[in-house]
Amino acid sequence: MAVKKFKPISPGTRFRVGNSYGEVTTNKPEKSLLEPVKKSGGRNADGKMTMRHKGGGHKRRYRLIDWKRDKENVTGTVVSIEYDPNRTAFIALIHYTDGEKRYILAPHGLKVDDTILSGSQALPNVGHTLSLQNIPLGSSIHNIELHPGQGGVIVRSAGASATMMGREDRYAVIKLPSGEVRRILLTCKATMGTVSNPDHALTVFGKAGRKRWIGRRPRVRGVAMNPVDHPMGGGEGKSSGGHPVSRTGIMAKGQKTRNRHAKSSNLIISRRKTKNK
Repeated sequence: MAVKKFKPISPGTRFRVGNSYGEVTTNKPEKSLLEPVKKSGGRNADGKMTMRHKGGGHKRRYRLIDWKRDKENVTGTVVSIEYDPNRTAFIALIHYTDGEKRYILAPHGLKVDDTILSGSQALPNVGHTLSLQNIPLGSSIHNIELHPGQGGVIVRSAGASATMMGREDRYAVIKLPSGEVRRILLTCKATMGTVSNPDHALTVFGKAGRKRWIGRRPRVRGVAMNPVDHPMGGGEGKSSGGHPVSRTGIMAKGQKTRNRHAKSSNLIISRRKTKNK
């Protein structure tokens, strides 16, 4: 995967860094796996804005992704690698031998005509889905379940991967991309490999209009507001604004947000790395 820089033929392309989409093989999605997406513009059922900086953007259709990978011991063939406007990673269209078609999250390195498998007969190859008890130590994995049969809920963004560190009793020890090390039941599933599109973080929009195309509205800095509008507002000239806080006064840096009574706390071996010691 690679990114491409654009010639500065306009102010918007001078600093733009885009995705080359070298892995994508088609621009026509599978119609049977599409659903409409209703936009909220950040408003709730009462029409009140509950999420700022959302609205507009290009019309999208949702691609139904097989997060559970529960079609066990049925071989599937990769037909295409496709762009998905609803996520940072690419997706792969799979044709199974029984005639069913499904989308999966494409691992990095998966190519057209490759075969994938899920279940007890699957090998630890890229794109195969296995139970954590069958995954070799040191392997890179993604799309990990937290509860058996739930479907993958973590490690799904572009370029992300977790590492299988070891096994303790009925738990697997997994190191997550954040640096956190935690236990997950061995009966949960995970997919081998790293998520596709690892260079997504290197892209640069280049102009404000491209942000609007993906549905992001302008954001005003708190220090640029008046005191009545934001806790960091006001002051003569360019004031620092004090300690960073949100519009409602919640600390933006340093404040712990995890529930101290969370039941999963006893499954966490070491917390993620932070700058605050």
